[in-house]
Amino acid sequence: MEKSTKIGYIILSCVFLLVILFLFYPSDIIDSQKGLDYKTDLIISQYENYFNSIAHANNLKRPFPKMVIREDNSDTPEKIELGKSLFFDPLLSGDNSMSCAHCHHPDLGFSDNRGLSMGNGGVGVGRDRAGGKTLKRSSPTLWNVGYNHAQYWDGRARDLEHQAIFPITEPLEMNQDREELEKELENIPEYKSLFQKAFGNENSVNFNNVVYAIAAFERSLLSDSSRFDQYAAGNLNVLSTSERHGLNMFRSLKTRCFECHNIPTFNNPDFKVIGVPDLDPEKPDLGRFDIVGKGYKRAFKVPTLRNAALTAPYMHNGFFKTLDEVIDFYADGGGVKHGIDQQILDDKIRPFELSDFEKENLVAFLHTLTDESKKPFIPEKVPSGLPVVSRRENESKELARFKPSLPTKIATQLKQVGKKIFVKSTQSIQDGIDIAQAGDTVMISPGIYSEMLAIDKSFITIMGTTKNNEKLTILDGLNTISDAAVGSGSNIEIRDIVVKNYSSNGLMLNHAKNITYRNIDCYNTGLYGIYPVECIGVLIENCLVTGSSDAGIYVGQSKDIIVRNNIAHGNVTGIEIENSVNALVENNEVYNNTGGILVFLLPNNPSKVSINCTVVNNYIHDNNHENFADPTAIVSKVPSGTGILIMAGDEVNVTDNRIINNNSFGIGLIGLDLLLGEGNKYDVDPIPQSCWIYNNIYEGNGSDPAGIVVESGFQGADLLWDVTGYDNSWDEPDASKLPPILPNKNWSEISRLANWRLWRFLTRMIG
Repeated sequence: MEKSTKIGYIILSCVFLLVILFLFYPSDIIDSQKGLDYKTDLIISQYENYFNSIAHANNLKRPFPKMVIREDNSDTPEKIELGKSLFFDPLLSGDNSMSCAHCHHPDLGFSDNRGLSMGNGGVGVGRDRAGGKTLKRSSPTLWNVGYNHAQYWDGRARDLEHQAIFPITEPLEMNQDREELEKELENIPEYKSLFQKAFGNENSVNFNNVVYAIAAFERSLLSDSSRFDQYAAGNLNVLSTSERHGLNMFRSLKTRCFECHNIPTFNNPDFKVIGVPDLDPEKPDLGRFDIVGKGYKRAFKVPTLRNAALTAPYMHNGFFKTLDEVIDFYADGGGVKHGIDQQILDDKIRPFELSDFEKENLVAFLHTLTDESKKPFIPEKVPSGLPVVSRRENESKELARFKPSLPTKIATQLKQVGKKIFVKSTQSIQDGIDIAQAGDTVMISPGIYSEMLAIDKSFITIMGTTKNNEKLTILDGLNTISDAAVGSGSNIEIRDIVVKNYSSNGLMLNHAKNITYRNIDCYNTGLYGIYPVECIGVLIENCLVTGSSDAGIYVGQSKDIIVRNNIAHGNVTGIEIENSVNALVENNEVYNNTGGILVFLLPNNPSKVSINCTVVNNYIHDNNHENFADPTAIVSKVPSGTGILIMAGDEVNVTDNRIINNNSFGIGLIGLDLLLGEGNKYDVDPIPQSCWIYNNIYEGNGSDPAGIVVESGFQGADLLWDVTGYDNSWDEPDASKLPPILPNKNWSEISRLANWRLWRFLTRMIG
């Protein structure tokens, strides 16, 4: 056979294989590789609402989210009044002995101060209740329940109207028949009148309107005027020094409390696995998994911390009696100590150490969230004439062990000249921040300051002293203080400071707008060096960061970001942009890290998108440092020798960078499964889409691959693709590639799909 004929057969065979793959490759796999369409109205509205909440924040004073309200059940005073009567009326139970208030008593934090609630057949209220059916879980508080994204510990009810159906009809709880309840209500003239006023017609006594009225009443149970709220509104004197330190600890990367208990609701729409032990190991409670049949087992709703002091014992099964016990549980790394697999725990659950003083401060702060100023009175009687629950003293053990401390006295002896406040080395930087007004600059003299700053003022500058380009102002944590700074101030500039020897974090600003970090050096500051998170308008320039065990410069869940002219070396990650929108990373030098620059989209974060990041004109070289991250952290899986790694990010442009001598790969583009493992269910699009990598310079990459590169059977290369996201593009003709054929911008849709299916098929065939 002639040579030309053989070549023809080979070409024909390849074309035939591509046709077969194109026509018969499983469509569900194809769909999964296309990922979720982040341009749908739902995804766009989610992230627009998220960033809108940041835009309307004012320091710590943040807008509450919209309540979940059905279109056909708007709240009215008449409906709330009817709902209140029904809430306290035992008529709603089958034997007329139990009301909603038996498990959600106003004097018991709208809970019952029991570890496990007691339903049908019980007598009494609170810890004295006895003789009835013990339920599976504790009774959650109803304070601010209208802000929950789903109801029940496992989220089985989509809203309050849906939730109210369950306890009324559940045999173990109130054990009431719907039709029987309607008949009983219909026979009470006062109820007929209340229903008519609430719903506007004579035939309005029905079960649907019962749950609608109860839901309206429950949405009126608001707690938003605590001492913390007064502090957030600008009254710094309302919290004691201990309580302010506790607020700092709450926001510290040491405890990470704020990442799940988000201000102002102090809860979270996600379901988290923290590993609370089962009361009976033979009967494990799988939580959310039992409802949806997927995701991690043992995931439960993140409850609000408002009025937490009133609602002990804690967790879904009342396992912990006091807040001290809860904090100790988290400090031990959650459920690991109790035999729960570390792999299923939320990645924010990591061990930490707190001194007794720090723990006391944290508990003191949590008590500042107590507010019963809008607590409704228990009615003396209800229309049915049945007995109403009586007033009770709160039985939370947490209240008994706590004594509030005296309010803070703000120092005012600092020198002020015009809009400048001068802090001497013998004085406190925090005092300068506390007295600063909009437009002021806090001028810090040369010296060493060992403080953890709270930056909750806006429109101020915090400036160190320099001489001959040497920074003379030093924040030194002495390897004992957790964070150099935390805060939520907007229009803030921090500049000309050395930050070193903090155990958890350098400079963090959260939920802020228009923040600038300029000319800052961070040495050995724990997890992160410079750490803006949940911010809009971030500028980080001319900074040096080294020694961070997670990311030297980290910008997370943020929007409109510029990171330029910085140096990051000796960290696990040099620069990380995570779950963010509109980022520019330019003119940085990133070397001797485990990974140079990461652009990630990770699950279980407030922002669910990563869109439009440009990485341009950076020098990314010799990022071959051993990975020294916490082994429970996701970043611990980044292989040594990573230049740039894009994971699940969309519309990431990488161009005009010098990428040299990174032992695993120059640029990796992967989906979530490669790093996090297959089989997971994500709340984000796991596939990178519409990324473009072009016109970069590569030398010496991929010579000694490590970690997931080797474990996945890959070789090192300039460009590495795990064959996820068919619509990504590479225009790098001289770079080494794996796989060897990568689509460029000129490829058609059909050629992209054919190429993607071929490599997907081959990688699956070879395992």
